[in-house]
Amino acid sequence: MRLKDKVAIVTGSGRGIGRGIALKLAQEGAKVVVADMVEQNGQKVVDEIKQNGGQAVFVQTDISQKPQVEAMFARASSAFGPVDILVNNAGINRDSMLHKMTDEDWAKVIAVNLTGTFYCLRHAAQLMRERGYGRIVNVASMSWLGNFGQTNYAAAKAGVVGMTRTAARELAKKGVTVNAVNPGFIDTEMTRGVPEKAWNAMIDKIWMGRVGDPLDVGKVVAFLASDEAAYVTGQIIDVSGGMVL
Repeated sequence: MRLKDKVAIVTGSGRGIGRGIALKLAQEGAKVVVADMVEQNGQKVVDEIKQNGGQAVFVQTDISQKPQVEAMFARASSAFGPVDILVNNAGINRDSMLHKMTDEDWAKVIAVNLTGTFYCLRHAAQLMRERGYGRIVNVASMSWLGNFGQTNYAAAKAGVVGMTRTAARELAKKGVTVNAVNPGFIDTEMTRGVPEKAWNAMIDKIWMGRVGDPLDVGKVVAFLASDEAAYVTGQIIDVSGGMVL
């Protein structure tokens, strides 16, 4: 129970990696705000947390819309109190070869994955600076190094890495840590749609020889969100089974 009575927001936590993070934080004792665009998915995670004895509420949020981000923080505070932990996980992908990528697909991915993360990060920074305490964990991606067909996604995630390191410098003396995790090939609804040949090719790149579980990411996030990681900031941690070594 390293996070007992801490208040945590996890964006994009209605499924996949975000769900795994939300469940792990709740298991560690945090009161979790499940933020997602899809109410059915988010409410299901809330119900799962409550069934296991935890505390959670759902807030329908599109993080690319600043007023909705502000409302999300207000709802968290009214439900549980001041926010201690922010996990910026929400993201989308609109994959396409560079020469075929539309303006719309570029703009949408940047709006959610980069600008939306910025809105959440900035609001959390304003609140946490005042309190002199906070834990922020941004979910980037191994794709920030560059990935075939993901110019928009890779650019956004590289931006998240840059924001993480900059925010860590600015907030370090205010008692706020800012770190990021780079998930590798994780077993989610999205990756299960990958053709078998491509799936096996990805596994061949992973030295551990297996696909990751969302809880593998959740465990690292829980550590970074805890007081055990009070002296860890500005770090970008790969959770990929050794995909890049």
